[in-house]
Amino acid sequence: MRYDVAVIGGGPAGLAAAIKAHREGAKTVLIEREARLGGILKQCIHDGFGLVRFGKKLSGPEYAEIFIDEFKKENIDALTLTFVTSIKKTDDGFVISAVNRNGAQTIEARALVLATGCRERTAKQVSIHGTRPAGVFTAGTAQYFTNLLGEMPVKKCVILGSGDIGLIMARRLTLEGAEVLGVYEAKPTPSGLTRNIHQCLNDYGIPLHLSHTVTRVFGTGRLTAVEIPQVDDKMKPIKGTEQIVECDGLILSVGLIPENEQAESLGVKLDPRTKGPVCDGSLMTSVDGVFSCGNALHVNDLVDYVSESGELAGFSAAHYSPKKRETAFLNAGKNMLYIVPQLIDAAADCHETTVYFRSSGEFGKSKLVIKCGDRVIAEKKYQFLRPPEMERLTVDFGGVSGGEEITAEIEVEEK
Repeated sequence: MRYDVAVIGGGPAGLAAAIKAHREGAKTVLIEREARLGGILKQCIHDGFGLVRFGKKLSGPEYAEIFIDEFKKENIDALTLTFVTSIKKTDDGFVISAVNRNGAQTIEARALVLATGCRERTAKQVSIHGTRPAGVFTAGTAQYFTNLLGEMPVKKCVILGSGDIGLIMARRLTLEGAEVLGVYEAKPTPSGLTRNIHQCLNDYGIPLHLSHTVTRVFGTGRLTAVEIPQVDDKMKPIKGTEQIVECDGLILSVGLIPENEQAESLGVKLDPRTKGPVCDGSLMTSVDGVFSCGNALHVNDLVDYVSESGELAGFSAAHYSPKKRETAFLNAGKNMLYIVPQLIDAAADCHETTVYFRSSGEFGKSKLVIKCGDRVIAEKKYQFLRPPEMERLTVDFGGVSGGEEITAEIEVEEK
């Protein structure tokens, strides 16, 4: 099977990319490993999706259904329950090897969009010691049990990490009758959106304990307790502060990692700050013809921006043709956690580029300044910046030449 564009991943980014590529005239196929399209949104039954894009609060399934309906109307080819085993770059594009119920499949494509999403960190990745009892879940797994299977995974639980999924599950489990003893966060500040702190914890009387972590679990067949010490400013446990908390469930909300195994197999360069591909303003990676979007590129706060990047990647892939790139480098400077994209194509027809960034700390009145040498390209003032809350800005990079170094930094107003 030969296509112009192959999209891997059928979540919100992949759906948006496939629809856009198809509408731009590209023969498109979408490859999804699950039986149904929609990605993680299928189990996100809370509202809050679509506020930016549609101006109204939708649940995850409602948001996904809008794109699934559009996808079906366009009659775009979809291969579900299909697992990609390898991707090879050729002179004509890419050869994708996959397997599904019909056996081994070979798909050829001129351009490739990677919309593979992200995965959750596990107990092993955050160095929790002890036995391996049942009752330790990632927040996403607990959400899957509760919302899709209709099963209560815990009765009395502790949540480690104040990421948004963990906060939402604290509320969800409380509503279902479980006792949430508290949310424990190793950092001195919460990791989730401010609105989720208020709506999911404060409104339900669930305590948030900052500068605390879980270091050990107890239990043989089932979890019976966890050990929780305070941590210092380097997030190291403080001896003598340990407390044993009895519970039958530990839910982990300790971060998300972009899923980029296929990208790495193609030799795509990854940014150590985002854990996603280094890309230019068209979302093309360091490998020509390979585009990245959504949470595979960097972890987003809002699904609206996931869809936005999917559409850009789909548009770019549909119009892709091999050519020499003249790239300038966009670097995250002072007080910046990261910025995407990391490259600016100086030869692009359109110099306006949407950038996404996070601050490295909590700052009050401050200003983002983007400079090339002594020349200020863009600047914007902010009343408040927090690492959990991603910011978005459209910048005109006209006049930038290939090879130049551009720096984005946050200037904090003196108190």
